[in-house]
Amino acid sequence: MTQQAVDLQIVGMTCASCAARIEKKLNRMPGVQASVNYATEKAHVVLPEGTEVDAAIATEQCSPVPAVHAPQ
Repeated sequence: MTQQAVDLQIVGMTCASCAARIEKKLNRMPGVQASVNYATEKAHVVLPEGTEVDAAIATEQCSPVPAVHAPQ
């Protein structure tokens, strides 16, 4: 199975709870592995084959803090 890793820049987190909430939402997606760093305002997301980056961004944007795709 092919995986795709992407880093998302997360703008507007105000506390570590925001990072934990976003990480939890992303990790609920089937086959997705995510870790969110509050200090750097970035999320490292590993997506399984067939899952688009836009799907991870859309999932994350359901939270009060929007994500912006960060070019690698």
